[in-house]
Amino acid sequence: MRISTVTMYDQSVSSLNRQQSDFLHLSQQLASGKRVVNPSDDPQAASRAVAVSQAQAVTQQYTDARVSARNALSQEESVLNSASDALASAKALVIQASNDTLSDADRQSIASELRGVYETLIGQANATDGNGRYLFGGYADGAEPFTDSGNGIEYVGGDKVREQQVDASRLMSVGDTGADIFTSVPSGAGYVAEQGDNSGSVTFAGPDVVDNSDAGYGKRYQVEFGGTDDAPTYSVKVEVENNSGNWVSAGAALEDQPYDPEGTSVEVGGLRLELEGAPATDDSVTFGPADTMNTNVFTTFEKVLAVLEAPADTPAKQATLHNTLNGAMRELDASLDNVLTKRASVGARLNELDVIDSVSGNRELNYAQTMSDLVDLDYNQAISEYSMRQVGMQAAQQAFIGIRDLSLFNYM
Repeated sequence: MRISTVTMYDQSVSSLNRQQSDFLHLSQQLASGKRVVNPSDDPQAASRAVAVSQAQAVTQQYTDARVSARNALSQEESVLNSASDALASAKALVIQASNDTLSDADRQSIASELRGVYETLIGQANATDGNGRYLFGGYADGAEPFTDSGNGIEYVGGDKVREQQVDASRLMSVGDTGADIFTSVPSGAGYVAEQGDNSGSVTFAGPDVVDNSDAGYGKRYQVEFGGTDDAPTYSVKVEVENNSGNWVSAGAALEDQPYDPEGTSVEVGGLRLELEGAPATDDSVTFGPADTMNTNVFTTFEKVLAVLEAPADTPAKQATLHNTLNGAMRELDASLDNVLTKRASVGARLNELDVIDSVSGNRELNYAQTMSDLVDLDYNQAISEYSMRQVGMQAAQQAFIGIRDLSLFNYM
């Protein structure tokens, strides 16, 4: 078979082009550090790399979400810390105001300081995150969650807590509603007593738990006074359902019992309430679990401020002062316990975010290793192959030069 000069030239040029193409592709790999520069280099690895890249993007989105959640929870924790300090200060002032040796002017001075704590606590309850969103408004975070409705400070925010997806299988609350913090108390917060619209001088102490196995334990009770000024009596009623306002007799043994103004101990439902002072007909004292009584901490402040700013110049007003401060101390204790419980919950969520971050960091390392195994270049092998390709291309060039210089005239 006759091989023409054109054929030899074409084959040599094709070989040179192939050698140069392979050499340039290897140069691209070295420059990019990637073994798979184009999907055609390794279709299977390229396909798996796309899936891993998508997983890395999702992981990064969750990481960004956790940063946002951590910022929100950290801000809440800071405000709750300040709120707990305010409640502790308020409790100290109420204890100070309970001193019977204080004058009306002294109590008014304490009331002035307590009002400052009250205003501070309202400001903390209406705190924002710096972007105009109220921390404790739930989903209704565009307006102040606590406003003065004319009957005191009330919660008007949302009843749903904002949540954020911080990992594939974890939807986390990134806040708490103001109702859960400032108008609630933890279960098991103890018992609280408060007087009704009394005109007598009855004061109370307690209630104290004496038997938590009693069948009536955990219910609300009301002591009602009757009889005459010379022979006062009391009866105890029990609420049919919590906060229903429906009272029925707590038992025949607690109906029209003689009352001693020098000191009477009432035991019912595993509780003991100590009473002292002269009652008026239809006066009453209600006591029950803290979570069924007044749970609004702002209402507690308002009751205390009202009695401290008013003169206690009659036995009835002195009894009201004593009873209000007595009940307020327990209510403040319950509110402080609730704030501390919520703060502990926030701390637990912050700790959980740290754990999720640690797990996510390990996951990102695994993804990065997998991606490297799929598409990254082995430089030692690539440099060795680069040198071989370079030698091969030089050999092809030299061969082409040798063929190019062949001529029959050289042999004539």
